[in-house]
Formats: sequence, C-alpha cells, structure tokens
Amino acid sequence: MQKRAGEGREGEHAAIFRALAAVLAERGGGAVAPAAVAARAGISKAKLQARFADLESCFLAAFEWCSEQGGSAMTEAYAGEHGWVEGVRSALAALLKLIEAEPDLARLWIVYALGAGPRVLRARVAAIATLAEHIDRGRSEARVRAEPPAITAEGVVGAVLVVLQTRLLAPEEVRPSELRGELMSLILLPYLGAAAARRELARPVRFRPRPQRLLAAGKLDAGQRVTYRTARVLSAIAERPGASNREVANHAEVVDQGQISKLLSRLEAQGLIANVGGGGLRGAPNAWELTLRGEQIQQRVAAMAAPARRRVRR
Repeated sequence: MQKRAGEGREGEHAAIFRALAAVLAERGGGAVAPAAVAARAGISKAKLQARFADLESCFLAAFEWCSEQGGSAMTEAYAGEHGWVEGVRSALAALLKLIEAEPDLARLWIVYALGAGPRVLRARVAAIATLAEHIDRGRSEARVRAEPPAITAEGVVGAVLVVLQTRLLAPEEVRPSELRGELMSLILLPYLGAAAARRELARPVRFRPRPQRLLAAGKLDAGQRVTYRTARVLSAIAERPGASNREVANHAEVVDQGQISKLLSRLEAQGLIANVGGGGLRGAPNAWELTLRGEQIQQRVAAMAAPARRRVRR
C-alpha cells in the first residue's frame, strides 16, 4: 500500500510539473498564479499549497525532476557507448529527443529557470557543473596543438544551452533533433579540431533508443510487469504517433473508453508516453507519442515477442 501511495504522489507531482510548464509557456515565462497551476493540474489550490510551500518550491521540484529525467536518459545513452565522442553524441541525441517530446517542460528546465529564484539558480549551476564534468573528459582525447583549459567544458555547455534556449523561444517550430550535428560540431571543435567538427555536420541524424540496463526483461521497473494490454497500447502509439484516446483504444482493442483513459494517464505518469496535443483545452483531442523511455520499453517488449511469433508461424 505504501508503494502504491508513493507512486500516486509521484504521478500527481508529474502532473503538477507539467501544469506549471504549460502555464509558463502560455505566459512566456511571466508571473504565474498558483491558482492557474492548480486548475491546469486538476487539483485545488489548497492541495497544491499542501504539496509545495510556495511557487518557487514547486518550480525547484519541477526543475530537479526534469534534471533527473534528462540526466537518467543521457547517462544511460552515454554508458551504452564505447568512447567519449560516441557517448556524448548518444547522450545529446537522448536529450534532444526528450526536448522534442515535451517542449513545455524543456522551456521550464532550460529557459524559465533563469528567472525562477535563487534556489532554482543554484540547482541550475549544479546541473551545468555535472554536464561540464562529462564534456571535460574530452581533454583526454584532445587532438589540437594546445590542450583546452578546464573552463572550456563550461563554455561548451553554456553555448549548447544558449542555442537550445534560442530555439525553444523561436516563433517558428524547430525540431531539436535536427540540431544534433551542429551541436556536436560545436562540442568537438575545441577538443578534436575542425576536421572532426565538420564530420559531425555531415553525419545523418538517427536515434537509436537503447534498453535501460535497470529494466529486467518484461518489466517496466523492478516488480512491475508489462501486461498484454499495456504492450498493445505502447505498440499502438509507436505505430501511430499522435493518435487520440479513441484511436489508441481501437488499435489496442480496448473497448471501455474509461479504461483506456486511466491506462493512458498511468503510462503518462510513468513517463512512457506524452500528450503532445491540445487535450488540456476544452474540446481539443489528446495526441499521444512515446517518450524516449517509452520507446525503450516498447522495443524491449517487441523484441521479446518476436521469437514467440516466429514459433507460431512454424
């Protein structure tokens, strides 16, 4: 029971963080009223205030949650490669995929954190320092005449963040995944020189989601199994990105609309799917897509099911 309560609290917090991000995006980072966040999250203002002492506390928790999600995805991607260049490239791809899946949360994390108060700024400085540590490993592979100073890593991370900030605030829609080559070129230039930087510009952009090492076969997390219905829903969304609740239900063969709504909400709270439509607006349909972690789970489940399908055909 305690574990279920914790999961419920975690899901509720995720809904609050997404609500805060959505309200911030609507107001361009301007002043946000707690009542507006509570209304968007579907809870009372009193319940929001019971969870967080003030809006800065809520923002800090949201920032740390985004940092944890992004950090986990990048660390897993980095660890799955054999060298620094490949690791940074894979980690950057994972980050851009997350930004593309949830642009409102990305704006909260990368853009609006700058004006969210001293505690959030301190958390941002710590996050940048962690990223800089990984980039600084490039000095051991430096192929330029003079080894770059340690501060180079901070400059590289800052430059990447400024580029992402500019694109996230641009009036025209920009797919973050399309920036990978240019950002990798920027990262490698001070360490490996112009030739390596140019090669990144010519490299085709491909995302290769990797299974998370902590996920046992057939499980979302320790002790939590992937049911047949969950697998069907993930498969439906993978095959039809942007599908509405009804479209997912039809493809996954879930007749009860109330049941599909609950299942989609649970998968969203677990960070496996994201609603990229206007479902928060009256009359606007949901549009579901897999997150990076959702893609990893779906691919793992599909790989497990493949041998069984081959046996049936025989």
